[in-house]
Amino acid sequence: MSKRPTSNKRNLNINLDDYLKDVRDIYAADSITKMFNSLVYGDFGTGKTYSLRTAPKPVLIHSFDPGGTRSVKTLIDKGEILADTRFEDEDAQNPTAYRLWEDTFDALRATDFFNHIGTYVLDSVTTWTESIMNAILKAERRNGQPPQIQDYQAQMGTIRDAIKVMTGLPCNFIATGHIDTMKDDVTGRIVTGPMVTGKMKAKMPLLFDEIYVSLASRTSSGIEYYFLTQNDGRYKARSRLAEEGQLELQESQDWKQILRKTGYQYENKPLDVEAQLQRTTE
Repeated sequence: MSKRPTSNKRNLNINLDDYLKDVRDIYAADSITKMFNSLVYGDFGTGKTYSLRTAPKPVLIHSFDPGGTRSVKTLIDKGEILADTRFEDEDAQNPTAYRLWEDTFDALRATDFFNHIGTYVLDSVTTWTESIMNAILKAERRNGQPPQIQDYQAQMGTIRDAIKVMTGLPCNFIATGHIDTMKDDVTGRIVTGPMVTGKMKAKMPLLFDEIYVSLASRTSSGIEYYFLTQNDGRYKARSRLAEEGQLELQESQDWKQILRKTGYQYENKPLDVEAQLQRTTE
């Protein structure tokens, strides 16, 4: 009989009672466990951006999709949604959107800003990831040229690191994306996923707790908009909030209803973000 392999790790003396208490206290105090994050992808006109009217407010949208925030203009005018649309203007020959976003996002994180935001939105990951590749090519002085293998590797690393930061913010986080339709090489079935580059199509969803597909269908009373919350073979979706079946396969595009169904607190923060920031710095 062979001997069990020995370990070079140090033996740690752990008081189990203290350890269990510490773990519970840490979890209870962790603000991230009280927040949700979701990737919502779907076709044009299926309500992805419009659904943000029901998200915890104030909502901050960093928009990379030209004209994407027009559907929520009324709430922008009311101050319930803040929309930074500077990232919509991108030229592949002289790209600036991603670096501008990176500098803006880092500057906001360096303040207390996200503590006063109900929901942060990246709209959309499809155009955001394109701007990342544009920035990579510009740094290599190959503006507008076809990407090479190492460019895709750099893009994947940048995407992964940035999303991990965004899902760790002290506010809720929603990323929207466009839908891509593919044919499975093995089964021949038509499947879908977020419209992003290469392996990120499979890897990006792993970085989110909630993966919803935004869909619309015609009914006798008009167009019905809904989120698909579970994988149905054609559309890839998942919900960790609904581990015990709190959500239906098809849910109304109502973030307030979804959060309350899954036991999460729906909290609107004071809309005067500027005043709140001023108080914390006094």
